[in-house]
Amino acid sequence: MVEPPHAEEFIETIQSNETARPPGSDRAEADNQTMSALLNLLGKKHTIVILHQFATGDGPLRFSDLEEAVDIAPNTLSNRLEELTAVGLLTRKAYNEIPPRVEYDATEKARDLAPVFWYLGVWTERYELEPA
Repeated sequence: MVEPPHAEEFIETIQSNETARPPGSDRAEADNQTMSALLNLLGKKHTIVILHQFATGDGPLRFSDLEEAVDIAPNTLSNRLEELTAVGLLTRKAYNEIPPRVEYDATEKARDLAPVFWYLGVWTERYELEPA
């Protein structure tokens, strides 16, 4: 598995614990709320699959490209794209063309998730989950 850009910086930050906040601090509370919101969003059906397309890809994707790549019902895909756009992980650009064309692109926040997906991939190569 190819290491993504910024993975080394990601590892150093984790190991240095520079981002740790004292428990109970305002910053720790804000970080906990952000983490909770992110995990709730990622826990929605197909969100991780959609974000993975952007975090590991290069450049914008059309709705139809995403629909084909991730095999998701159009209404679900539309809802997830709206949610990801609303929280600033994706941008949406509509072109005044016929037929209409809409492209979605990852923001820096979404691209910074690439090491997370890389590490999840490494983990899945090493381990299996026990059947539920």
